[in-house]
Amino acid sequence: MFLISTRNFPPDVGGIQNLMEGLSNALLNHGPVKVFADNFENSESYDQTSKLNIQRISGFKIFKKYRKANLVKEFIKNNDLRAAFFDHWKSIENLDSVVLKKTKTFCLIHSKEINHPLGSSLNKRMLSSLNKANFVIANSNFTKQLVIKLGFENKNIKVINPGCNYPIKVSKEGKKFAETIYGNTFPKLITISRLDARKSHQNILMTIKNLLPKFPNLKYVSVGTGDERDNLEKLKKELGLNDEVTFIYKSSEQEKIGLLEKSDILVMPSVIYKKSVEGFGITFIEAASYGKPSIGGIFGGEADAILEGETGYLCDGNDLNALYETLLKTLNNDQYKKLGVNALEFSKNFNWDKIVKKYIELI
Repeated sequence: MFLISTRNFPPDVGGIQNLMEGLSNALLNHGPVKVFADNFENSESYDQTSKLNIQRISGFKIFKKYRKANLVKEFIKNNDLRAAFFDHWKSIENLDSVVLKKTKTFCLIHSKEINHPLGSSLNKRMLSSLNKANFVIANSNFTKQLVIKLGFENKNIKVINPGCNYPIKVSKEGKKFAETIYGNTFPKLITISRLDARKSHQNILMTIKNLLPKFPNLKYVSVGTGDERDNLEKLKKELGLNDEVTFIYKSSEQEKIGLLEKSDILVMPSVIYKKSVEGFGITFIEAASYGKPSIGGIFGGEADAILEGETGYLCDGNDLNALYETLLKTLNNDQYKKLGVNALEFSKNFNWDKIVKKYIELI
């Protein structure tokens, strides 16, 4: 049996949520899985359709973390586990090392949640927590180097990229929705992410404005919501992009993948914003699984998810000229189609059946 203790899990949305769901389901092929997860809106309906044994923990955050730690501790004590997996250093922080020695333990790291100044209180707590695990799993080579710079000296740090839950078949409704949004436009560009300053949406909009003389039929769709929503709506209006740019703040899974399948290029040139940096970028692999190339940033772990010049390109998302030239290079001479073919083949390396075996080998 395997145990998963996670703060991030569907129906809540996000990259770590998708990662923990994919890992949990992949482990089912190797034994029963018990998941301790935070409670979210619509958790009950999600859990009823899942094959996983999920126990939700509710309540105020300050009490919830201790309740969950006690439940996990008792479960480890009373069951013969092959391994326990933790999505965050805070998920393992309140567990005794003595209890954890009863099984193999994995703590996953992603980038933003470990990026605290060396010597700070959070940095010390993070290092102490990570040292409780048998293996610390970095989502990219960038994240591995980051945690080493932040003082983690344990040799048992491994890089295992996240697996991809896609492709899944797009329904007729999903295809129809995408057709309604995109129509006969070209090129069809898309970003799927939260509207955070780190994601460079504002620079994408300004680049689109600059591309219109060459591509007057261009359409850009952004899927997701976040703190930058009002600022981006204002910028869209100022740039006169009401017809060329569509923000979709809430969508179904089928609507999202319908848009992804219909698009030509995924554009997400993330930058560093305060402590936030892209650790990997599973969205790039999701796009690749539908045969779509990506344009990502140069500052984080995107190089693990995008093969430069083969499945897409990396550029400085702070530099409008670099983003413009990169998009132009991708579109000229149907280069995006050649990159898309390579991207589809590359995405097969991230099939969960392959990724989970890397964890099983460590066990």
